[in-house]
Amino acid sequence: MSSTPQPAPAPAVAATASDWPDETFANPVIAGFHPDPSVCRVGDDYYLACSSFEYFPGVPVFHSRDLVHWEQIGNALDRPSQLVLTAEMPSSAGVYAPTLRHHDGRFWLITTNVGVGNLLVTATDPAGPWSEPTLLPGVTGIDPDLAWDEQGRCFCTVAGVAQVRLDPATGQAIGEPIRLWSGTPGAQAPEAPHLYRIGDYWYLMIAEGGTERGHAVSIARGPAPDGPFEPCPANPILTHRGTHRPIQNTGHADLVQAADGSWWLLLLGVRPRGGTPGWHVLGRETFLAPVTWVDGWPVVGEVAPATAVPPWPPSPVPEPPVRDDFDAERLHPRWVSVRSRPAAYWSLAERSGWLTLRARGDSLDHPEVIFVGRRQQHLSCRARTLIDTADGRGGLAVRLDERHHYEIEAGDGQVSVLARLGSVRTTVASKAVPGKEVRLRVDVLATDPADWNPCKEPDRLRLGVEYADGAFDVLAELDGRYLSTEVAGGFTGRVIGMYAAAGTVRFDWFDYEPTAEPTAEAA
Repeated sequence: MSSTPQPAPAPAVAATASDWPDETFANPVIAGFHPDPSVCRVGDDYYLACSSFEYFPGVPVFHSRDLVHWEQIGNALDRPSQLVLTAEMPSSAGVYAPTLRHHDGRFWLITTNVGVGNLLVTATDPAGPWSEPTLLPGVTGIDPDLAWDEQGRCFCTVAGVAQVRLDPATGQAIGEPIRLWSGTPGAQAPEAPHLYRIGDYWYLMIAEGGTERGHAVSIARGPAPDGPFEPCPANPILTHRGTHRPIQNTGHADLVQAADGSWWLLLLGVRPRGGTPGWHVLGRETFLAPVTWVDGWPVVGEVAPATAVPPWPPSPVPEPPVRDDFDAERLHPRWVSVRSRPAAYWSLAERSGWLTLRARGDSLDHPEVIFVGRRQQHLSCRARTLIDTADGRGGLAVRLDERHHYEIEAGDGQVSVLARLGSVRTTVASKAVPGKEVRLRVDVLATDPADWNPCKEPDRLRLGVEYADGAFDVLAELDGRYLSTEVAGGFTGRVIGMYAAAGTVRFDWFDYEPTAEPTAEAA
């Protein structure tokens, strides 16, 4: 067997330029707060899982037929018995980087619940249901990976980088952990290990340099799962540090071989905007890049906003509807809540066609606020909802964490724009409104990249009341940099949704739609 992966066979169905609306696809392929992607292929289908941190349900799972178009099909940890996230757990703790694999007819997902430990769940259908978790007391460290050798032995590798054999059926470690190659000497945070058997070698790919601007991907190879490993002479095989490229923080990657034999890399990155140092507000997103092999080493193609299409026909997925009327029996898996979603505090059945929320905590400052939201996935977008405040107070919020959020809140005959910026909480504006039903609206407006100055904000948020004729009464316009990771810290991105602050509030519908944004030529 050659030490270099064999040339890819011709696709079963060759693509032509006319198959795609353009000769490029848009990166990211999964926009918004979807970091730490892990991918596997089963036949002609691809499945991908991401980190979810303090949000419930945890670990979103996606499906694709072409690696470009992805549809969320579920969440791996969608029951309270699978995922406990306590009020004491800080934001950006919770569920860290999963690894998703298919082996012996089953899907296997291993991940870390910070403060609880590593756990393993399995499923025959990646849309669920997934099993109750098997805890892994012998696996310490974050970013766990799973790999099996030809004898069926299972190896678990974690950030650091260390490895232990594992009995995946029981969760018991076999033997003691051993240290492996840990990347470039002196580089911080060797993490996100993934182990692959490709050709004659075992390849160990890691992230290093930290998940901020210094992020990078490096790789080594050896004769066995436990090495010894020799580093690639061209390491790092991917990094955007020290560049002006519009996609930054590139790293935490996973390799996948496509059905035609070609190789691809799924990775995280961010899209900073504004002045210096640049603020990314959507969180770390999932990007796609082609991979070729030279002398037995992977060479990663360009990670750019527009990337050359793969050599097969596209397989688009339905665009999510702008409006959720809350007419279904259950919420779509894209909806998430902060740490938990207790059945006693929300309902789709109490008033047919409405989402009912009952308050637990009086604001977004509360670690267990009753909140139902979705990730912001566009640099410019609009969110709207119709709220009934006859029995309570609540509103529409843009959340990064407990200490960084903006909201438009209705109740007691008035609406108010509230802002929490670190240790400061303030009412920015208020207005009396007649009646109990109010349309609340938030517009996110990305700034023009051509209109640059050192202190330029990445975007601005307009919060206010919308009337039946569509007129928008803007109560406040706020700087978006304060809802960014560069200001707040942590690992997440913005989530936009509805919440209850007092009593019971009901929402008839929720709209989310992208809007036009200024653009500049990609660097």
